[in-house]
Amino acid sequence: MSPLLESYAAGRWVRAADDGEPLLDAATGEEVARFSGRGPDIAAMVRHARETGGPALRALTFHERAALLKALAKHLTARKEELYALSVRTGATSRDTMVDVDGGIGTLFSYASKGVRELPNDTVVLDGGLERLGKGGTFVGQHLYASRPGVAVQINAFNFPVWGMLEKLAPAFLAGLPSIVKPAGQTAYLTELAVRQIIESGLLPEGTLQLLASGPAGLLDELTVQDSVAFTGSAHTAGILRRHPNVLDGGVRLGVEADSLNCSVLGPDVRPGDPEFDLFVKGVVTEMTVKAGQKCTAIRRVLVPGPMAEPVIDALAARLAKVSVGDPRNSDVRMGALASLGQRDEVRKAVDALRATAEVVFGDPAGAALLDGDAERGAFMTPLLLRARPGATEPHDVEPFGPVSTVLTYDGLDEAIALAARGRGSLAASVVTHDPEVARTVVRGLAPWHGRVLVLDRDDAGESTGHGSPLPVLVHGGPGRAGGGEELGGVRGVLHHMQRTAVQASPDLLTAVTGRWTAGAARTEPDVHPFRKSLADLRIGDTIASAPRTVTLEDIGHFAEFTGDTFYAHTDAEAAARNPLFGGIVAHGYLVVSLAAGLFVDPAPGPVLANFGVDALRFLTPVKAGDAIAVTLTVKQITPRSGADYGEVRWDAVVTNQDGAPVATYDVLTLVAKTWPAEPAPEA
Repeated sequence: MSPLLESYAAGRWVRAADDGEPLLDAATGEEVARFSGRGPDIAAMVRHARETGGPALRALTFHERAALLKALAKHLTARKEELYALSVRTGATSRDTMVDVDGGIGTLFSYASKGVRELPNDTVVLDGGLERLGKGGTFVGQHLYASRPGVAVQINAFNFPVWGMLEKLAPAFLAGLPSIVKPAGQTAYLTELAVRQIIESGLLPEGTLQLLASGPAGLLDELTVQDSVAFTGSAHTAGILRRHPNVLDGGVRLGVEADSLNCSVLGPDVRPGDPEFDLFVKGVVTEMTVKAGQKCTAIRRVLVPGPMAEPVIDALAARLAKVSVGDPRNSDVRMGALASLGQRDEVRKAVDALRATAEVVFGDPAGAALLDGDAERGAFMTPLLLRARPGATEPHDVEPFGPVSTVLTYDGLDEAIALAARGRGSLAASVVTHDPEVARTVVRGLAPWHGRVLVLDRDDAGESTGHGSPLPVLVHGGPGRAGGGEELGGVRGVLHHMQRTAVQASPDLLTAVTGRWTAGAARTEPDVHPFRKSLADLRIGDTIASAPRTVTLEDIGHFAEFTGDTFYAHTDAEAAARNPLFGGIVAHGYLVVSLAAGLFVDPAPGPVLANFGVDALRFLTPVKAGDAIAVTLTVKQITPRSGADYGEVRWDAVVTNQDGAPVATYDVLTLVAKTWPAEPAPEA
């Protein structure tokens, strides 16, 4: 008898008391493992996540969490061949496995990078700018995101047992939430292997990842207002979850990715022989056959102009005829098996429903011609292409979760958009066109009904990741029927797990809360120039206030000649006098910034290594010849870089004129050594 899958619960691997039910190889029907509906103590798992995993994770900064994700991605990369070897038993070809395994690992790498580049080396994230709440500036407001002391529960589908887990784990982990993973039973053995690899690495703090390799009974009963559930699966199951008392009344956050009748639209400008025609056909066939069509983003509806129906069907049929079906262990097989015989039965039922108003124009619903494999024991199915009759409703209501697509015709872009909308909300759509007006019209029409829209043509095809590939940096989810949830999207996916709070306070106390200097807060003018201080010695609020410097006509003229910026407001007194904004010659804005730098820079070598940017530059008041400008530079934020001997310092810069009026405001970004003099490198 095959091994019974185990849960990783409260710090140990737990085996159910019964023998469980067999999980079968999708291609051969052989037993792979056994799965029990009787799980571990779920209440203990939730407590362990809250009391052990959560505090350990929230004690780390975003950069420290990101470093762990990067290390984990490297660890899994070194062991992915084990995952590949087991993935074949789910019916996946090597290409399918790459989408699942490599896609999941790539998501870890992406979030590790985002965490360092776009989040602070801190435990809170500031959202937006400072809001002045009083005339005197002593009462201000700031939005921030804070980690919630809860648990992120993920209930995953069978089709992506590795990616489905890792794409949810990465943003939740960065947000400071421990995860409890509940995989779908049919392919849970692959998820269990991935979790074993993660736990054996010892990289993640204990309690930040647990695996529930059993039935979900009682899981939502243990959740409360700080917890969240991310569900991927059927709309029917999503409805059951939505009606749970803890979701309805207990404040548990539920995100859903459910059924999705995604579409691809062929633009009316495209003809056979155009590059876009071939791209369209290739895209549809790819989405029908990758993972045997078992993708939530696969193309279910193929929308083409009426006159193009026959050419498109002929081209699709010709390409589908080249798709070899069989045991994915054979390297010549292009499409493997569905996840189970039961799943194949469900797809066949959906096809029967579609045939009420559509005819099969390619493939045999009853069987498949196999390159190799057992047609009786393996869950094989040929790709099926249908053509809907005018007015058909089933293609907009029935989702065949397998290698099935239906061709529908449209007359005009308004009808194409209306047909797409009849899916009542989808995860992804694509429009294949080389006409800018078609792209503009269709994308704007599809956007309210879709979470993502791909515009494909000859120019972006070489780099396009395709219709059905969710990317870590873009949102994954969709409105309406697709569940109304949203995952990924770069840092958006992290902030989705956090609580946004508006904080009202004095500038000094807000600075203390946020760790970032707030306008109006106290400044410190040390005896030592701030540019002579290392990262270890700098403090928030350290300030330099410069002496004034008079701007002359000669300065303005020299800058114009030197840079070539001879805009009339800087060079033509008569024309400048007629300008209603200036009323005479004014200094270039960048001259003002350059002169300001000369006022605050300490020229000698020191801990400031480089200026790497200026943020939020605004010119507020024109500077005329004879005006005297001065600058106040204040340490606003200090961010040490992990693994480097320097960090980032953000300085608040305010340039004022002789009347004290601000003429320019901006942030200066510098790299500063952590210690100075720099510690010598160790001898080789």
